[in-house]
Amino acid sequence: MGEIKVSPDYNWFRGSVPLKKIIVDDDDSKIWSLYDAGPRSIRCPLIFLPPVSGTADVFFRQILALTGWGYRVIALQYPVYWDHLEFCDGFRKLLDHLQLDKFWLMPAFMLKKIVLGNFSSGPVDPMMADAIDFMVDRLESLGQSELASRLTLNCQNSYVEPHKIRDIPVTIMDVFDQSALSTEAKEEMYKLYPNARRAHLKTGGNFPYLCRSAEVNLYVQIHLLQFHGTKYAAIDPSMVSAEELEVQKGSLSISQEEQ
Repeated sequence: MGEIKVSPDYNWFRGSVPLKKIIVDDDDSKIWSLYDAGPRSIRCPLIFLPPVSGTADVFFRQILALTGWGYRVIALQYPVYWDHLEFCDGFRKLLDHLQLDKFWLMPAFMLKKIVLGNFSSGPVDPMMADAIDFMVDRLESLGQSELASRLTLNCQNSYVEPHKIRDIPVTIMDVFDQSALSTEAKEEMYKLYPNARRAHLKTGGNFPYLCRSAEVNLYVQIHLLQFHGTKYAAIDPSMVSAEELEVQKGSLSISQEEQ
């Protein structure tokens, strides 16, 4: 059994943060599952969307860490949809149900080849190996229709036109080691979002949010730091001073490691 699934942090998370089930479509078989943690007074939370192979709880380390600093974090698991318009309509209804004004979105990308093939083709460090074991377990928990719909959405030729979000700050998080995304795919994304900030991790593989969670969490905080004190803040105002100090320490540590 994978180390993550039996770890104290994961078991504490499952025991303390309830999994909610919400229906927003006319079809009551379409059930959204989500973990919503942090101050409910925040109307612009951080939302995590899982990769093709993942479930909402793959972001438990982000939920535990970021809510500890006063952020409101929502991790979603979406129901079976067969096209992007249907998905977006259901997502909009969910946001209305949750009464959210705005939100910050962190999607996790996963190409279909990693689901249909192997998660790893060579030796990896223990933390990455644990992350792979955990994701395999999460993949096996998905039903056939869930996986089929996710692969269908993943394979459809569609993307967000960059000019429609040119005024929205974007951070692209990437790893330098081997991952499912090809160099060509990464370069294409950089071209589509030329003004995006880039957050690079030396290692992390396909699941940095699990095996390099401290670095991922720090880059998320750095991105959101610029909105403290505004209506787009995802953090409790009373926690800002202490959180900003911690982010500054973390940024300095990353800079020293890169030198």
